[in-house]
Amino acid sequence: MIRYALKCAEDHGFESWFKSAEAFDSLKAANLVACPVCGNETISKAIMAPRVASSRTKVTEPSTSGHRPLDAPGSEAEVALTKMRKHVEENSDYVGVGFAAEARKMHDGETPMRSIYGEAKLEDAKKLLEDGIPVAPLPFLPQRKTN
Repeated sequence: MIRYALKCAEDHGFESWFKSAEAFDSLKAANLVACPVCGNETISKAIMAPRVASSRTKVTEPSTSGHRPLDAPGSEAEVALTKMRKHVEENSDYVGVGFAAEARKMHDGETPMRSIYGEAKLEDAKKLLEDGIPVAPLPFLPQRKTN
């Protein structure tokens, strides 16, 4: 794994991990690397100082390159997404891959209405919308699906 400090054409800085340098190059060439703030796909590597720690010390401060630790929210958008995720997870039931079926049951009156979230195939989500069942994609994966 390799971590790169990246910058978009709009000058937003962010970091991301890649399987290898070659993986980054192929994803970038396919326009699959985008800025998490604005979505811009014109991405370049930024200068990044290495973070080195001895076996006796733990690195807890951001590097002098100005980049933040990956677990710290960096932009207003990231803070808002973190709040949204927390709200959804605390106020909704996770129904997993059975989302489409559960949403349809609630719409048809077979089960009580409640807030749910989960996963659905694109064609299943489109069918729900075509049938007048309101659904919306979330801008994050459920915690159960992330590393």
